Amino acid sequence: MNSKITLLLSNLNEQISFIDLEIDDTIHKCEKAIEIILISNNTLKKIITKNNFKSEQEEILFFKEIKPQFTSKLIYYNMIYKIEMKKPNGGHRILKKYYNNELIKLKAFFDNELEFYKYYRSGSIYLDYKYFLRGKFDIKMSLDSYYFETDRNFSTSHDFKVAKILANDLIQLYLENQLLIIDNKDTSEKSQHKPNIKMTWTGSKVALIELMYALHSEGVFNNGASDLKDIAEYFEHIFEIDLGQYRRAFLEIRARKSERTKFITALNDTLTKRMDNSDEVI
Repeated sequence: MNSKITLLLSNLNEQISFIDLEIDDTIHKCEKAIEIILISNNTLKKIITKNNFKSEQEEILFFKEIKPQFTSKLIYYNMIYKIEMKKPNGGHRILKKYYNNELIKLKAFFDNELEFYKYYRSGSIYLDYKYFLRGKFDIKMSLDSYYFETDRNFSTSHDFKVAKILANDLIQLYLENQLLIIDNKDTSEKSQHKPNIKMTWTGSKVALIELMYALHSEGVFNNGASDLKDIAEYFEHIFEIDLGQYRRAFLEIRARKSERTKFITALNDTLTKRMDNSDEVI
């Protein structure tokens, strides 16, 4: 059972990564992500329904650590979808107020669930038998009403709360990133200090596109929250270059018969040679 779930989660993460790479529009991206997450969650439920846990420890592990990884993705993309659908039309000031209000809502959840949040974040286990075993709920624990409407064979009193905590971490990151983007736009509209030296990209556009996709895949910008389109526009701005149809260029890179990561490989070889050169002056 564990191997099936591990493979299921791995495939889900891979599909979501592909969606993040290929779709720029946030709303469309959320729609596609939710679609595949629902399929994965349904498959996960079937696996659990057909198989019994070998021990209470295995059951606790599943509902405390494994299932929330699936559920949190659904919560995250559904919440981002709602946030973007309700986003008001207006200037930067209106948008900043909107995103800040969403952050306040996240804090409200944190305040309401402070006791359990501390328990989970501290790695405590002494109440796991109540929180993460099916049918072991305690009405005195101020349970959310939705719990009584869930499938008791596939839910415990607190597995959804864990998923909510994980999702909220990502939602907070998303909102803070949106605020940062707005601040950066505000700054760019004002006279800002610019380096005296202008850096011009003198390599090929294909090489820059290959580098751009590699950096996006590694998630090095804004903790991986930056869209590919944002990175492309940033590269075009700082290097004053038109990357054109970079998605088509990436398809051509991917279809190379020989070395697909030609530029990245060349970078690695060049840097390695430099490191190996004992006469190199740092």
